[in-house]
Amino acid sequence: MAGRGDPPEGTPDGVPGGGEDEYRSVVFDESFIRAARLQEYSARERMGEHAEAVRSRPARGAEADAEAVRSRSRHGALAIVLMLAVAFAAVVYMSARNTYRPVTDRRAESLRIMVVPLAPQGTVPGGEPAALYARSPAAQFRTGAAGITLPAVRRTAHFSDSQVMTALSTVKDYLVRSSLDPDVLTGNAVRQVRLLLDPDQLDQFDRSVESPADDGWHAATGWLVRFDTTEVALADTTARVRGTMRPAEVGADALEVTTDHTLVYAVRPAGASTLADASLFTVRRELTFRFDREDLRMHRAEVLTSRVQAGPQACSSDPSGALHPVLAGHRATPTGPAVTDPYALGTRTTTALCGALSPRAQPSEPGPSTPGP
Repeated sequence: MAGRGDPPEGTPDGVPGGGEDEYRSVVFDESFIRAARLQEYSARERMGEHAEAVRSRPARGAEADAEAVRSRSRHGALAIVLMLAVAFAAVVYMSARNTYRPVTDRRAESLRIMVVPLAPQGTVPGGEPAALYARSPAAQFRTGAAGITLPAVRRTAHFSDSQVMTALSTVKDYLVRSSLDPDVLTGNAVRQVRLLLDPDQLDQFDRSVESPADDGWHAATGWLVRFDTTEVALADTTARVRGTMRPAEVGADALEVTTDHTLVYAVRPAGASTLADASLFTVRRELTFRFDREDLRMHRAEVLTSRVQAGPQACSSDPSGALHPVLAGHRATPTGPAVTDPYALGTRTTTALCGALSPRAQPSEPGPSTPGP
């Protein structure tokens, strides 16, 4: 006989609560199952040592939190790896740069200067500039900056081709600005020369220009070529030039360039209205330049030594502030350099020197004119 809760023929149709209508409000969809806090063990798991029929499942929020923690851990580890890689690359890059740019705190040396007047042996020849050049040893010299030529460029043990070229081109710029620029030659400008100097030498340069002295350190004419324009004027703004440059490495962080140039200028008396009374004035400049890596980067130079011979000049002239040519038709005064007393201790000594200008350095006399037919 069937029980009351389990009729043998089922619940009659039409009776409230009969069939599946009673459970239609309960839907066991997938989201409901995933959200369940209890999970029944499988048949295989129930055959094992588990005493409980069900097990607890972590809440959906806990699963999300755990996944977020794992994601952040992965991202943090990746960020650390990237940071280490960047730091390693930076160390390698800086090491490579420092291999060729050693740190140095060496200061530039002071320029050592010697300016020697060359006295003519007789009367200075005169004439038109073109004719004087044609009859002088400068007849085959190049004109202006074209006469300051660069040697073949070769790398050294510690300096590249481009660095050697930078040193040579900086020296050429210095020579052009300091000995060929008309504004510098006439004493109207010095800034273009100053810009090419190592900063450690600027005080010495400024004192040499503003208060020149024949003391071996502060002659303006050791830095540049300058004439006394109260006495002479340029008869030709373009000089004739010939000379050499020689670069050499003097250490792992220093290049030197030695130069030797002869420059010939045509000058005339100040205020003269004609070029017929022009004469030639010759200057030989022997300079030594030094470059460290910062000088090369900044396109500037340290001038170590300057030896200048210039004539025709009188031995009695002071060439430290400006050059004083003996002009056409004149002779040098017989007065020699200033007297120096070696017993006068405590007085300022000078480096006054004087040489004799070879007659062959002057233009030859013009030949006889050819008679007409």
